[in-house]
Amino acid sequence: MHPGLSKDTQLCISLSGRPSNIGTRFHNHLYAELGLDYVYKAFTTTDLAGAVTGIRALGIRGAGVSMPFKEDVIPLVDALEPSAEAIRSVNTIVNTDGRLVAHNTDYLAVEGLLRTHAVDPASRTVVLGSGGMAKAVVAALRDSGFADLTVVARNAERGPALAEQYGARWSAEVGDLRPQLVVNATPVGMAGGADALPVARAVVEAATTVFEVVAVPEDTPLVRLGRELGLEVVTGTEVVALQAAEQFVLYTGVRPSGEQIARASAATRD
Repeated sequence: MHPGLSKDTQLCISLSGRPSNIGTRFHNHLYAELGLDYVYKAFTTTDLAGAVTGIRALGIRGAGVSMPFKEDVIPLVDALEPSAEAIRSVNTIVNTDGRLVAHNTDYLAVEGLLRTHAVDPASRTVVLGSGGMAKAVVAALRDSGFADLTVVARNAERGPALAEQYGARWSAEVGDLRPQLVVNATPVGMAGGADALPVARAVVEAATTVFEVVAVPEDTPLVRLGRELGLEVVTGTEVVALQAAEQFVLYTGVRPSGEQIARASAATRD
């Protein structure tokens, strides 16, 4: 049970273009279950620099960072931990006595899910997108031994740059590609966005695994079609739970058990 709010309660937040209740419910569930004097609240902002200044000035302990802020936040922090430095993308800020250090726990989540879902590293793979989450995905794929990798992104600057950085190919469109693993690292399918598949149905039908990073809703069009076709499906909810668990450790110094993480993840869907 949460001990109750007081002047000593530690505040953690998230910054997202489209805030959801997932992180809020996940973290607050664990704070209550573990009896920790923390509280978590989601925010959006049109003034990222001002928001980060507020984190420092108000002693906010930590902040999750989601699209579209994962790269723009870099010049606003004091240091990058290796997981963020390697891919120049941030999803977590930890504030220790006014010093803001950036991390990336998305990478750890993607790497772990590739392993637990036993996705074959020999799979022909397409990653859709070229933003901060796509960077974490491509880096985790490369470090997990996925060599047949194509970045599909319309941005003619970021797409080729991301592919070159990690030894992948780049294409502006999926076209005739028929990958075995399709990873959606774009906002397509997100609640409030386009309720559509990020690729043509024929591309999904030719795949063996679909990996979704969009968490709201859990059953995006890509997830629904993958399940309908009997494919191996990795959901954005799974990504969020694992990366949030690593954030929780960074903020509190406490590592919850697998059972506690599962209960917190279930609480996000209540």
